[in-house]
Amino acid sequence: MKIAILTSGGDSAGMNAAVRAIVKWGILKGCEMWIVREGYEGLVNGNEDRAEKVGQEVNANAVAAVDKELAQSIDITSHEPDKNLLHNLRFGDGELLRDGTSEYVGGRTLKGRYIVRVGWDDVRGWFSEGGTLIGTARSAAFRTPEGRLAAAYNLVKEGIDALVVCGGDGSLTGADLFRSEWPDLIQTLHSEKRITDAQLKNHSHLKLVGLVGSIDNDMAMTDLTIGAPTALQRICEAIDNINSTAYSHSRAFVVEVMGRDCGWLALMAGVAGGADFIFIPEKPPTTMPWEDAMCAEIHRHRSLGKRKTIVIVAEGAHDRELNPIRADYIKDILTDRLGLDTRVTTLGHTQRGGRPCAFDRILPTVQGVEAVEALLEAEPSTPTYMIGVQENKITRVPLMDAVSATRAIGKALKDKEFDKALSLRGPEFLEMLHGFRGCSSYNSEAEKLPKAKRMRVGIIHMGAPAGGMNAATRAAVRYCIKQGHTPLAVHNGFRGLLDDNVDELSWLGVDAWAARGGSELGTNRALPSVDMGGIASKFQEYAFDGLLMIGGFEAFNALLMLDDARKHYPAFHIPMAHLPATISNNVPLTEHSLGSDTSLNALVDACDAIKQSASASRDRVFVVETQGGQCGYIATMGALAVGASLVYTPEGGMTLDMLRRDIRFLKRRYSLDVPGKSEGRLVIRTEAASKVYTTSVLTKMLIEEGGSLFDARSASLGHTLQGGVPSPMDRARAARLSLRCMKFLEEHHEILSQKPHKSRQAGPNTAAVITIQQSDIAWVPAQEMVKHADMANRRGKKSWWGNATDLVEQLAGKPQFLGLPKDSVELSGI
Repeated sequence: MKIAILTSGGDSAGMNAAVRAIVKWGILKGCEMWIVREGYEGLVNGNEDRAEKVGQEVNANAVAAVDKELAQSIDITSHEPDKNLLHNLRFGDGELLRDGTSEYVGGRTLKGRYIVRVGWDDVRGWFSEGGTLIGTARSAAFRTPEGRLAAAYNLVKEGIDALVVCGGDGSLTGADLFRSEWPDLIQTLHSEKRITDAQLKNHSHLKLVGLVGSIDNDMAMTDLTIGAPTALQRICEAIDNINSTAYSHSRAFVVEVMGRDCGWLALMAGVAGGADFIFIPEKPPTTMPWEDAMCAEIHRHRSLGKRKTIVIVAEGAHDRELNPIRADYIKDILTDRLGLDTRVTTLGHTQRGGRPCAFDRILPTVQGVEAVEALLEAEPSTPTYMIGVQENKITRVPLMDAVSATRAIGKALKDKEFDKALSLRGPEFLEMLHGFRGCSSYNSEAEKLPKAKRMRVGIIHMGAPAGGMNAATRAAVRYCIKQGHTPLAVHNGFRGLLDDNVDELSWLGVDAWAARGGSELGTNRALPSVDMGGIASKFQEYAFDGLLMIGGFEAFNALLMLDDARKHYPAFHIPMAHLPATISNNVPLTEHSLGSDTSLNALVDACDAIKQSASASRDRVFVVETQGGQCGYIATMGALAVGASLVYTPEGGMTLDMLRRDIRFLKRRYSLDVPGKSEGRLVIRTEAASKVYTTSVLTKMLIEEGGSLFDARSASLGHTLQGGVPSPMDRARAARLSLRCMKFLEEHHEILSQKPHKSRQAGPNTAAVITIQQSDIAWVPAQEMVKHADMANRRGKKSWWGNATDLVEQLAGKPQFLGLPKDSVELSGI
């Protein structure tokens, strides 16, 4: 099969990762891979006759050159490498595409060539590039029947029978139309004698699949679109920078973000950036005139002593009569009515730019793999699929079903059916909207809960610091104060509780905590067992009605101990919740812990810099050591995000046979590089992968065995993986989960408070861990969690990401370069 890839519509970070994955996986599956430059416009233009001949000559020379290199290379394996991979190793246009040039010295050119064959090495290093290296363009020609006829002819001429389109709903709708018209198009070409009988027969069916590239995250039937997480990161970086100058001058800032028909970016940025007010298309202000409601809310914040004001408005925001709400108008209202020194910042296309974040490398990679699999399985009766992600699983959904559902949201907005539009966005979107209100608004005394229902809530951080701990604490404190509860901060863990390092937090005091990394409360690994009786007396002294513990495996252990100690200490008969927060992501049953996304981004930033150094040295391998304890999540997903050649984890271990094989792989790989242009490569190793084959031993082994082919260095990332500023995803997730924890404490406190104080007995379900299981949030009692935990190794017995190690090795080509049987490494998905 010959597969072509094109990117269309607005660019988004992660498109290059998708192209890279599709090219590599297609080659592994025995396909020829092609890219289409400049989107549908390139498909219509095709290749000029002269350029066509040049391209064919270039491809033939590339295959011959690789065959010659292979014949001259030292025989370092007992098996022959995969011939298909070698014949698709490179065709030489990768540098031209990556540099954005049409030609360079030596006569190599892309002029007149829009449909270009690419090989394995032609897409290397594309992970860290923003936008789309193969180009995108709006094509008026493709919207016409004549344009689509030309596009069909150019595909048939090159022998291409499958197409992957990465773009928004308009681009994907055009792709589905193209596929539906395909039989008529090729019949027309045949009747005009532009294609032969054989071509008509061989290309009777066009296989097509779509990937959604959109920073707005506006496509239905998928939880995230390619580019949306990176765009959110750019927005939050800007808001974090604006916050400091706003505070310095006591100013108000109105920040306009993208989102014509979807308010996801504005909503998530409002939660993650600590905004005071937001405007999104799906939920226009309910109070009219809305200007009064906004001013009242912001005046309330200012009366508490707040020095800065942030208002976020989506570009498509409007009131309930569909009148646009503009940033400049909001600025005038704040200036005229509240007397605030107000500025407007329109982020514009800066939201699209820059390097992709970790998730915008991982998501497009696994989606690209699935796209190739969908094409290989496609039949004429198969619908055009869109590859999406739902409940943390890569999915195939009929493309036009997704487009239809997306357009239904737009229609609901135009018809002023805002509740319907919100419901079509999904429950998580609505929950985040409620979460924003819970964290941003301040209730008067009359609006709070009756005093009989109010609680004294202890908040404690456990274990190592992790990004999102402070954001979770901020959300809990804000909600407590809004409801009338008393939030009591326990500083420095359980040791701090014994030392009476406890104080009451204020609404304004936690205002800036969302963007702060580490732990503002202080944390350590001391467990309640250090003095269980003393801990119980402190619970009683401070009259805790509920406890929120934010941390990793230590917090889980602490919850178990407190639950078990209830039979001896009545003070522990209160609802207690554990919110997982650890960069290791090793708490059982939950797919994501706070801090793991921040840590992945820190690893990606470090590895990008390290790989740049390794590539500049041409022949250098870097062994990168990560944290993670006995859990390989960070190393494995990080290796997938940075395109590492090898990854070692505690789950997989390290053996001498494994190391022998891996060194043979690196030798084979370097022997087939273009002389003088070897790529720097990464080997990622979890700190506890092996007690014998340490990072130092592994590095020395690579130096010794690399000989003249490659050198090796090591880098230990250590505590830098805890990250600095938490990622927006960790901040938003922290707010959502923290508010769920507060609801949990309230519900169980109300039930317990109905019983006489002396006879209160809190059941096992009142000491629970909040977990993310696919797209659902589930409460799991601590005692139930033990059944799913490997207590000795401090991790879950099963992991949803376990097969990602195989995917890392496949995308590095390790089995194929070593000539191992294809069934020796199986990929069953993530």
